[in-house]
Amino acid sequence: MLTHLRLKNFKSWKDTGEIALRPITAIFGANSSGKSALIQALLLLKQTAEASDSNLTFHFGGANALANLGDFGSLVHRHDRSSAVEVSLGWESASLFVRLERLGLSLANDPSNLEFTVRADQLRGSDTPVSTELMVYRLGKAEFGMRRQPSGTDFDLITGEVAIQPRLGEPPDLLPLPRPVKCYGFPTEAQLQFRGAIALSQLTFALEQCLRDLYYLGPLRAQPQRDYRWSGARPTDVGRAGELAVDAVLGSHRTNGHGSNSPAMFEFALEQQISGLFAEIGLLHEFRVEQIGDNPLYQVKVKQSETSPEALITDVGFGVSQILPVLVLCFYAPAGSTIILEQPEIHLHPAAQSALGDVLIAARQRRDVQIIVESHSEHLLRRLQRRIAEEKLPEGDLGVYFCENVGDHSEIKELKLDPYGNITNWPTHFFGDDFGEIAEMSKAELRRRTGEAAG
Repeated sequence: MLTHLRLKNFKSWKDTGEIALRPITAIFGANSSGKSALIQALLLLKQTAEASDSNLTFHFGGANALANLGDFGSLVHRHDRSSAVEVSLGWESASLFVRLERLGLSLANDPSNLEFTVRADQLRGSDTPVSTELMVYRLGKAEFGMRRQPSGTDFDLITGEVAIQPRLGEPPDLLPLPRPVKCYGFPTEAQLQFRGAIALSQLTFALEQCLRDLYYLGPLRAQPQRDYRWSGARPTDVGRAGELAVDAVLGSHRTNGHGSNSPAMFEFALEQQISGLFAEIGLLHEFRVEQIGDNPLYQVKVKQSETSPEALITDVGFGVSQILPVLVLCFYAPAGSTIILEQPEIHLHPAAQSALGDVLIAARQRRDVQIIVESHSEHLLRRLQRRIAEEKLPEGDLGVYFCENVGDHSEIKELKLDPYGNITNWPTHFFGDDFGEIAEMSKAELRRRTGEAAG
């Protein structure tokens, strides 16, 4: 599970400060307040780790990437190319400590949390490619990383208080180290020159594993289809726009133990869960995926009530198809994953937005997934608050943040929740000005009635 995030000079953020990430973390704020940039920082690290080019410091993305961030000038705060961008990410990694101990690297304490920080810039503010200035992993008080020398080309190894002995003699005899692999990996030369440095590869592996377990669904989702063609493959997720949601439902089937690959022998457990979730939200009575003859084509069929006729998903309210990828991802991503959802409430009416809060809680509690949600929905938040008051959601399992634009930068504020779900530091106009709207409506009514009476 991710534990904290901090950004410096990243888009509209001068410095976020350390943001604690809870099992359910909800981020709110006005448009252009920096909410999406928090998510984009995580996606930048993920797509960099997944990029095939190891010479990239950052993979800024493109049309088909998780996030398309342009270039360094578009990413850095105020487009100031002379500044350095910094991203810090923390996550739970108890298993890493065990692996390091087995490799003979003794640490003073038993840290369960690991933190990675990267600082990157363009040398001397030029148009040269982005370069890593500093990258460091922290486990408790131990530090491992690389720092760029003033020359701008060579790097020093950071080992903090942990002794990693040179293989070739004293430090003056060591060869300069080349740049890190991407923005987070130790080059082979580090392992060749230092005894015990094989442990460094375990740090790289731990970060890649953390980022691999991060799943994302964007706010713009695919249109529903009358027919879906399935190749038989099991996708890793539902796709950035939810375009693979039906593939995921089909790919989640398992045989019933008879060893047959016949569709009749498959148990569509996820399909049944999704049908039940639709019923809990109040959008559908029944959901199922049906194969069309012997073709690799499938149709999504739904019933809006017990007595209503069955219809294709294209022939019912648009909100059904837009919430489908949210439901599928929450119960399809591997247990223990981190799921990022942008505006999951799009096209849902208020009652369904409230019920979506219960879906997020169920996913968290049944599958131990972490959920980071960026939303504009007051109804979703109110349901989460209510469940705290009812003691169905532990107070410490929910983190709520409010972002706002202040001058030329964004600021973030953690909203404090008491044991009864109340927010004790509610921001001004958090969800608009309801009182002001009612007051103005009353004034307009008074003016009209006064005018009618005078006439």
